[in-house]
Parts: sequence; structure tokens; C-alpha cells
Amino acid sequence: MSVDLSTKYLGLDLRSPLVASAGPIQQNLDGVRALADSGVGAIVMYSLFEEQVRHEEARQAELELEYMDSFAESLSFFPTVQSNEGGITAEYLAHLEASAKAVDVPVIASLNGATNGGWVQTAHRMQDAGAAAIECNIYMVPGDVEMTGAEVEDRHVEIVTAVRDAVDIPVAVKLSPFFSAPGNMIARLDATGVDGLVLFNRFLQPDIDLEKLEVVPGVWLSSQSDQRVPLTWIASLSGRVNASLAATSGVDTSDDVLKYLLAGADVVMTTSSLVRYGASYAGTLIDGVSQWLERKALTLEEARGLLAVPADASSSEYERNGYVAALEKAKATYGG
Repeated sequence: MSVDLSTKYLGLDLRSPLVASAGPIQQNLDGVRALADSGVGAIVMYSLFEEQVRHEEARQAELELEYMDSFAESLSFFPTVQSNEGGITAEYLAHLEASAKAVDVPVIASLNGATNGGWVQTAHRMQDAGAAAIECNIYMVPGDVEMTGAEVEDRHVEIVTAVRDAVDIPVAVKLSPFFSAPGNMIARLDATGVDGLVLFNRFLQPDIDLEKLEVVPGVWLSSQSDQRVPLTWIASLSGRVNASLAATSGVDTSDDVLKYLLAGADVVMTTSSLVRYGASYAGTLIDGVSQWLERKALTLEEARGLLAVPADASSSEYERNGYVAALEKAKATYGG
């Protein structure tokens, strides 16, 4: 008997809870088709960056200013600032449109930024190109020591609100866990009416080359140990927020997908495993989830949130008790 893996995310109907998160496979149409053929429930496109949009807008403005006094027809000759014709934005939108038409699963556009501004209006153009939803990837590394935590949090809310106001389709926000009170930050974002929360983004941390005396950019695929933080927060938030919960980071096997689902995730996203093993590996992950559910005689909905923090329990006390229990186990295992 086959297990029904259909589910909902952001109000969208998905055939499975596995979602291909933003990654290099989506950079060409063949990769998008391969992901859809593997059985994923949805596909998140690679990100369009705020800096790319701003650069194109600035360059367009320079061109218009340079030629404005040359001849009266200049303004009709040059494209408007919003069009970015022939640039990265136009290429992204064209690929997004082609991808949405080529597959039978929802294609979610990804917009990556760290400040509020006119660039978020690009979300509306993504909607027009056929995006089923927008994932707002807020990758913000505050380098200003005078910026307060409240200012950082307020900027997140402003960006999400601006993107939501720009579109009629669902909006998810992908954020990092590095807040003084992540739970409260997530609750604030949930209060904006955002449709989904993607937990969590991984900061690409640099390394140092001791021989060349250079800072080396840190780019690596996630490992299973990276799932611990999002797993903890999803288990704590399940049933406590209105937005859909998407888990990401640390997925390598179907067991990892199942852990996130048991913690309460609506969907589980992965990029690293698909880069490691190929787009078709999504089918292996999905089959593993189906087989486990069948063996345990559980439906997907019965399994989801089965091991989340109980609704009548205090999340902080629950986590504190888990922390103390872990230390006691460590002492018993490694102590003298």
C-alpha cells in the first residue's frame, strides 16, 4: 500500500513534503525538470540578490542621465529603470517564467537582501513571471557595532512587510538563528501575516590561509550536525505559529527528513544532498520517508509533530530539562 505524502505549504498543494531549496541545480531548465521528475513537492529557485538589482538600476540611471541632454528621443530609446532589460534581473525572470511553465510543481522565487528599499518591488515582477510564492531570504550580517539588536529585528520586519505588500502570492521568510531571542523574532514575523518561516539560513563563515595570509571565503555543503539548531526550534514552534514551517540544513538521508517531520516541519528542504548525489536522489529520500511511515503504520499527518514540544508545556522549561538531561548523560558516559 502506497503512503499518501501530499501536503500543504504556504497554502499550496504539494505532492510530497520534500522541497528542493535554492541551489545551483536550478540554474538551468534541465536541472529544474530533473528535480520535478524526482518527485519533490516544490522547487525554490536560486536567489536574485538585492545588490544585483540595485547595480542594474544605478547603471540604468547613469545611462539615462548621460544621454538625456544629447537628443530629445533619448528617454524613449533607453529602457526605464524598472525594466533592467538584458540584465541579470531580466535573465532571472525569463528563467523563472520558463521553469514555471516547464514543470507541474510550484516554483518559488527567491529574493535575497538585507535592507529595505525599492528593490523589493522586484517581487511583483517575480509574481508576474509565474512564481507560485516568494521566499524572502534575509541574509544580514550586522557589521556596525552601533546597530542595536532592536534595529536589526525591525529591519527584518520592514523587509518582510514590504515584500508582502508588493505581491498577492504567498511569502515565506528565510532567516538565521542569530538573534538574542529567536523565538520572539519569529513571533514578530509571524504576526506580520507572513505565510511561511524557513529555518534556518547558514552564514558562510570564512577561514584563514596561514601560508598565503589570506581570508578564504567559506563555502561548503551542510552536514547532518547542522540540523540540530533548526530541529530544536521547529520542535519548539510547532503548533505555536500560524505560518508554515520549513526545515532546512543538514539533510543527507531520509532519516533526517523524518526527524524534521516528527519535530513538526510542514516541509523539509535540501540542497546539499541533491548537489552531492544528483537531482534524482530526491526520489530516494521520498521513498525512504514513505517506507518508514508504512512500516510504522502512520500517515504523514499523524507523524508530523509527533515529537514536538507538547502544546501545554513551556518551551523554555522543556529545553532546560533536555539540557540538564544531556549533561547528566554526558557525565555518566564520559565521567570518571
